[in-house]
Amino acid sequence: MSDNQLRLVWIYPDLLSTYGDQGNALVVERRARQRGLDVARLDVRSDQPIPTSGDIYLIGGGEDRPQRLAAERLRRDGHLQRAVQNGAIVFSVCAGYQILGHEFINDLGQREPGLGLLDVVSVRGEGERCVGDVLGDIDPQLGLPQLTGFENHQGVTHVGPNARPFARVQIGKGNGTGDGTEGAYNGTVFGTYMHGPVLARNPQIADLLLKLALDVNALPPIDDRWYEALRGERIAAAQQPA
Repeated sequence: MSDNQLRLVWIYPDLLSTYGDQGNALVVERRARQRGLDVARLDVRSDQPIPTSGDIYLIGGGEDRPQRLAAERLRRDGHLQRAVQNGAIVFSVCAGYQILGHEFINDLGQREPGLGLLDVVSVRGEGERCVGDVLGDIDPQLGLPQLTGFENHQGVTHVGPNARPFARVQIGKGNGTGDGTEGAYNGTVFGTYMHGPVLARNPQIADLLLKLALDVNALPPIDDRWYEALRGERIAAAQQPA
C-alpha cells in the first residue's frame, strides 16, 4: 500500500464473473472500509490494461471460451505477472485459478498456456462433474477456520511441488484428483474452486488478504454476525445426508 490507500483490482468482470464471484470484491472492499481504510477499487474489463500498482487482485470463474479469451489477454498484457513480482496479492476462483497455473484444457480441447503464477496443471476430468457444497480444512499454516464453498467444475488440477494445497476436503471433490486437496497457494498467490461467493462464506480469508496487503498480523474486529449466520447455514446444509 502507498498513501494509506488500498488498491483493489477486479480482473475481467465481463469474462470471469460466474456464480456471484464479483461478491468477493464487494466483501474485501467492505471489510477494508469497515476498518477505516481508504479503498480505491478498479474493475478492469478485458479490453483494458491491468494496472501494476494494485495491492489485491481478484479473478473469478467463467465458461470455457471466456476463460480462453481471458488467458490470451492476460498473457499478452503481462502486467499481472509484474504486479506479483512487486509483491501484490492475487486471489483466484475456478477458471481464474486454472489460468494462474502452467496450463489448462481450453474450449477447443487444446492445452492452453497459463500465467505460471501457481505450480499447478489442470486437465479435463473424465468422470462426473464436481458439483455441490464443500467443507474442508484450510492449510494450518494459514491459521484459518473451516472452509465452506460451492464447487461446479469439470477440471482436475494437480498441485506441483512449488505450491501447497489451500485446503483438504471433508465433503466435496476439491481439485478433483482424488487426493483430497482443494485449491493451491504459494506466497501471495491463491487459487480455489470455491464459489459462494467464497469470501462471503469465509470472511477470514478476505481478512488474510487484507493483512498481507497491510503487512500486519491482526486487524481491528468488526461485526461478523451476518457472515457467521451464513457460514453456519451453509456448513449445516453441506452436512445433511444426500
